[in-house]
Amino acid sequence: MIRIVKLLVLFLSICSLLYCKQEEKPLPVENTEFVPQWAKTVVWYQVFPERFRDGDTTNNPSANDIKGADPEEVPKSWEIHSWGSDWYELQEYENENGEPEMWKHLLRRRYGGDLQGIIDKLDYLQDLGITAIYLNPIFQSPSLHKYDGESYHHIDPNFGPDPEGDRELIATENPLDQSTWVWTSADKLVLQLIEEAHKRGMKIIFDGVFNHLGYNSFAFQDVIKNQENSPYKDWFIIKSWDNPETGEKFDYQGWFGVKSLPELKEDSTGIVKGPKEYIFNSTKRWMNPKEEGVDKGIDGWRLDVAYCIGHPFWKKWRAYVKSINPEAYLTAEIVDTAEKVKPYMQGDEFDGEMNYNFAFASAEFFFNPDSTSISASEYDKRLKELRDLYPEGVAYVSQNLFGSHDSNRIGSHIVNRGIENFRNWGTYFNTSQAINNPSYSTRKPTNEDIRLQKLFVIMQMTYVGAPMIYYGDEVGMWGANDPDCRKPMLWDDISYQDEVYNADGKTKHEPDKVDINHELYEHYKNLINIRNENPALQIGTYKTLIADDVNDVLVFEREFKDEKIIVVINNANKSQSVSIPQLKEDCFQNILNDMAFQINNPITVEAKWGLILKKCL
Repeated sequence: MIRIVKLLVLFLSICSLLYCKQEEKPLPVENTEFVPQWAKTVVWYQVFPERFRDGDTTNNPSANDIKGADPEEVPKSWEIHSWGSDWYELQEYENENGEPEMWKHLLRRRYGGDLQGIIDKLDYLQDLGITAIYLNPIFQSPSLHKYDGESYHHIDPNFGPDPEGDRELIATENPLDQSTWVWTSADKLVLQLIEEAHKRGMKIIFDGVFNHLGYNSFAFQDVIKNQENSPYKDWFIIKSWDNPETGEKFDYQGWFGVKSLPELKEDSTGIVKGPKEYIFNSTKRWMNPKEEGVDKGIDGWRLDVAYCIGHPFWKKWRAYVKSINPEAYLTAEIVDTAEKVKPYMQGDEFDGEMNYNFAFASAEFFFNPDSTSISASEYDKRLKELRDLYPEGVAYVSQNLFGSHDSNRIGSHIVNRGIENFRNWGTYFNTSQAINNPSYSTRKPTNEDIRLQKLFVIMQMTYVGAPMIYYGDEVGMWGANDPDCRKPMLWDDISYQDEVYNADGKTKHEPDKVDINHELYEHYKNLINIRNENPALQIGTYKTLIADDVNDVLVFEREFKDEKIIVVINNANKSQSVSIPQLKEDCFQNILNDMAFQINNPITVEAKWGLILKKCL
């Protein structure tokens, strides 16, 4: 979702404490699994399309294509930004705009990422071991993030091969008449992306932003033009209409006051009839595009700010989605306490969530300084609470992430550990923005920092739940919170300037070399492969064997049928001797490095490292 620097702190602080809609008690359901079983086995990769790969330079947006996106001021000068440039260095065209606010420059930038770029890099993702892709919004929108959608039934023309032709086609439609909807070249290209992903055995889900539309949307623009005579007048929360006689001006409710995001109207039954029908029709279009000769559409949805839409809508929408594809996966963004998340996970709304509570607990165990860190037993307790709180199966399909498009990258979190507790989402969000916090360090993570990231990855890939990697974390990208977590992806065929500029765009620091961390990439690839090849790590039971607070050691067991794996996490700053009574067999293999050894209790584990022990065949 869009993060507007000045307003976001207020939003996040409120949402960390309250629902955006009144909480509704969940209906009782049978104690049986309702989640799609495939969602337990995948490793997710989150793609931010505009920053992933420019596969087609002919479709890059123009200054006219970004009108309506924040910031509101039209730039005097604008051009596509160089992919390999120093992130904070203002280019000549930016300096011509004469604006002091760095955030405005960063929000205006476009690097040219598109669908062709994602298609071109599917083999990269397959080689890494990725089996499921979550795309940030790709629907028609003027912004870089696409959370201000102009529609839900068209892919952004600048993500496809013929932007001008696509816009001409879209102009022929009556959005209220589904029979007039066309398939643009960008729409058809996303169907190709879906097919290519499926050929590689990958699932793919879209980001659904159903709480609000964008200012440029067909519906809201019609309301502005035709006021009370618009067929869309009941779609939005209108406070007042233009009235020349009284002098009253048109006003409406934007999402948390953000006027570029007019909020859709709800009543006691959920989102009102007009936008609800449009959302349902758009949902079917991408899930069942057989009219275009595609056998299968997307495999599910990630739902933006799901807590900002009432439960009645989600219950109806889930039923509709499952009627199209019973195995579709629905995951929600609900950044809140687990107890607040629970009502959405009762089998009649969502299957899982973006598991920020896993990230919060992991940050407190692996990264927080001593004054605010938690012990091994406390970490184990918090994870158990998350596993036990939801119905059976939910924990296994929730997306276990750390970084995302709404948080600083894991490497930069480690560099800045201690500035604020990640769990304090509202205050942490602002504190972790380098453009707002002069004390935030934007330096490149050191080898010692990267070792902590590697340790977390060992946990992430062996624990209950579906791991999710934010694009570029696997190659060592770093960056503060939005917008800095949205830097262009690192590719070996692009030359990158050293980062020398600070967040003010003026002062400099010692050069940080921007390049691919191949060792970190191989670590991710190895861990992903271990998870993919061992069902016990995907669907196996979980049992804590040791939670040693004195030595900062956590040991747990994953078991499925005859396969048993014991994971040892040494979170201490020194090598440890760990005695594990459950290691009764004579020979185990540490599959983290393919080394077989005879078990002699106690065993030694390096500082800030782990073992993945599997019985020798």
